[in-house]
Parts: sequence; structure tokens; C-alpha cells
Amino acid sequence: MSDKLNIAFVHPNLGIGGAERLVVDAAISLKKRGHRVVIYTMHHDLSHCFEETRDGTLEVRVVSSWLIPSSINGRFSIFCSVLRSLALAQRLGNDGETYDILFVDQLSAPIPMLKYTRAHILFYCHFPDYLSAPHNTVSRKLYRMPFDLLEEFTTGEADEILVNSRFTQDTFRKAFPYLTRIPKVLMPALNLQKYDVPVDTEDPSVSVLRTAKKLVVSINRFERKKDIGLAIDAFDLFVSRTASAIAQESNTSSGSESGPKSTCGFCLVVAGGWDPRVSENVEHLKELYAHARKLGLRARVMAPQGISAESRRLLPEDATRTPTIFDMLAGEKENSSIVDNADDKLASVDVLFLPSFTENQRTHLLSVARCVVYTPTNEHLGIVPLEAMYTKTPVIAVNSGGPRETIQNGKTGYLCEPDKEEFAVALARVLTMSDAKWQAMADTGHKRVKDEFSLDRFGEKLENVMYETASRPTSSSYVIGVLLTLFIFFTATFTIFVAYWF
Repeated sequence: MSDKLNIAFVHPNLGIGGAERLVVDAAISLKKRGHRVVIYTMHHDLSHCFEETRDGTLEVRVVSSWLIPSSINGRFSIFCSVLRSLALAQRLGNDGETYDILFVDQLSAPIPMLKYTRAHILFYCHFPDYLSAPHNTVSRKLYRMPFDLLEEFTTGEADEILVNSRFTQDTFRKAFPYLTRIPKVLMPALNLQKYDVPVDTEDPSVSVLRTAKKLVVSINRFERKKDIGLAIDAFDLFVSRTASAIAQESNTSSGSESGPKSTCGFCLVVAGGWDPRVSENVEHLKELYAHARKLGLRARVMAPQGISAESRRLLPEDATRTPTIFDMLAGEKENSSIVDNADDKLASVDVLFLPSFTENQRTHLLSVARCVVYTPTNEHLGIVPLEAMYTKTPVIAVNSGGPRETIQNGKTGYLCEPDKEEFAVALARVLTMSDAKWQAMADTGHKRVKDEFSLDRFGEKLENVMYETASRPTSSSYVIGVLLTLFIFFTATFTIFVAYWF
């Protein structure tokens, strides 16, 4: 088949994260190959999204579902997400456009309804949702049971299923025993050109990161499952040992006024997606900040640019506002300690938190970091290690999941058990190795990503899968579609029952 395809992406929340990065990159790669691409989503905050989704590069259609909340008093989020996804599917079906392929990810619930569009459906499974949800109480198990079954049966209704790694492929087979199909592996890639863009050094949000310290960078959403606390604990252990060694060599007292940790010349930057609408993001950032302070580390939170007064109140109380170009031009004095011309903006900071950081800040951090730490356990893939390696930064990650398939232990970084001792030892290796050895490790990582994880190669593979899928008869079963849709409404009734009694 040589005809160009009409493709729609169906993604729940077009924010900032690994899944969103994959969707954006996939859409861009297909558009460059001449296909028509549209993205349907339930939420698209222009202040919290990737640039390509707001600058006209990609067409984004937002389906308003204000009648259906994202949760009910902070509970039943999966129930609400399923109903919102059905509203999204209904809007797509009512648009009157004919699509060859629907690329669906994260939520499989709308697949039965999407079958009525007569398009071929490709489902990209980042990771089975039910494995990410807690099942630790009887009520939680009862509540999740119909949704877990729903996920398995609706996933099986897709014409083609893709996963992001061999680890996820193996997990998929164990998680969905009733599905006999083995999904194909299509690893995400990087839009290398985007990472080759030089840093805008005139950007005030970058100038506040200027420092003579060696930076250790952690990039993850502010979620507890990402285990960001491990990065803080390992960094604390490393600098404590380094400070102790310095004190012994110089015969100085460890009880000096500024504290030994401030003499080490290192700084940990914890950057990541932070959505004020997500209670876990808000709570966990405060938890991490308090944890760093409790360890005796001097911590600072830099509020995102353009944050509203209401959202800013959700940050730790002493969060510092990120300056803008207007502050610099006006010579604003409110943040004079930050917007002045001092050479080292982080001289008095051990741990800097950057919630909802900008792409320019990301580019700067990856270009100057001495090391990136990646702490999630059993992460299905992890795009951050690829970003770090391409920008010539060694990576320290947990020895499980996707990073085992992307990081070459001892060559492009180090794989460790999720233990602060092992991470601290790996930090010491990277941060104290000779410049020549560090550069060799950095160059090896760059070459690996360039050869195996380029967007052009990813786009070619995805296009071939789509052509192959479109050439086959659709596996649409309208009877099954109706039954599964009815099952969803049964689930809604069951959820209300559980909510009432538990």
C-alpha cells in the first residue's frame, strides 16, 4: 500500500510525560511521511504541554467533558476516566471524518465504541493499568475487578497491539492470560533534531540554573511510584561521605557554620511534570521537599513560569518564582537574589526542585549535567535515559524493566538495585571519574541512541505496522462492542454500589 493514511490519535490527557512524548513524536514522524494526523484528547493545558501541540505543528482537538469530573472527591478516578474516554470516542465518531487508523493508548475502554467508525484500531500499551493500581484492600479489589476485566477484554478488541519493550511484552502476556495474541515490540524513539537545538542562554529561567557546581539531575513526574526519594537519599549519602573525606583531609571540624554538605560542589536538580489538578503531584512534591530538608540538605523549589496564584499556593510555602524576561527588563527586585548577575545561582542550594520545567530548561540541564539518575523500579521503558544518553550524559538507573534494554551497564552508565548505597557508589564512580573516561562513556551513549532510537527509524517501523494493519480486514465485532459497552455501564452501577457501602 502506497496511499497516504488518515490517522487519528486518541490520548486522554495531553500533558507532559513519557506517554505524551511518544504520542507527539509518533504523530510528528507520521506527518513528516505525508500522512494526515489529528490528535483527540480530553485535556490540553497550553501552559503544561509539549510545544509541538500548541505551536501549530500538530492539530489537536479537545473534547470538553466538564460534565464528567476527573474524580469524585478524590476517588474513583478510573471510573471517571473510563466515562470521559467514552465521551471522547463519541465525539470522534460524530466528527463525520473517515479515518484509516486510530492510534489509541493508555485507556483501552473506548475501543468498542471506536469500532463503529470502521477504522482499524492500533492500541499501544505502555503498561497494563491494573498492575499500576493498588489492590491492597477487599474494597479496592472489588472496585477494581470489573475495570481489570474491562481492560483485558477491550484491549483484545484492537486490530493490532504494540508494546514499548520486551519487558512490557512479557508483563502483558502474564497480565492478560485470556489474550492469546503476542503484542509486537516497538520501542519509543527520540526526535533527535529537537535535542540538537542550542540552549537559549537569554532565557531568565535558564540563567537561574547557572552554577559552577557539578549537577546531578533527576527527571520524573512527581509520583510516589517513581521513587524520587531514592535519588535524594543516595545524593545525601554521597555528599555526606564526600564532605567527611574533605573534612578529614583538611582537619576541619564537621560542625562548621555552613555544614559539611555545602562544601562538596555538587547539586541535585529534581525536575519533572507537576499538575496542580493531580493531588498526588501536589502532595509528593511537598513530601520530597520536606524529606530533603529533614536530611539537612538546603532545598529550594522554583515555581513554574506563568503559574497562577491559585496553583502557586499548592507549592511549598517558600517556593521561589521563576523570573521572566519582563522581570529582567524591569529590573524587578522581588527576586533580586536570583535575577542578579551573580555567577553561581545555586551556590547556596543542595537540592533544587523544578516542577513543570520548560523544554529550554531541560535542554540546559541535560547539556551541563554530570550525571542523570533514574529511580523507578520496573519502569516499562523510560524515555529519560535515552534523552540523557543522546545529550552525552551518563545514566544511573534501577536494574529492572526497560532501562535494562536501553542502558549498557558500565558503558553508557550503571544499573543498580533500588538501594541508596548502590546508587551512592555509582554516583561516586561517575562524579569522580577522569574527564577522559567520562567523555568515553558519554560518547558511547550518544552513539547508541543515534544508531538505534532515532525518530526516523521509529516512524518507518510504525508506518509499516499501520500499512500492514490497514491491509487486513478489520476485526470489528459489533456484537462484542455492544456487550462491552453495556459492561462499562454495568461497571458504573457496580462502582456506585461500592462507593455507597465502602
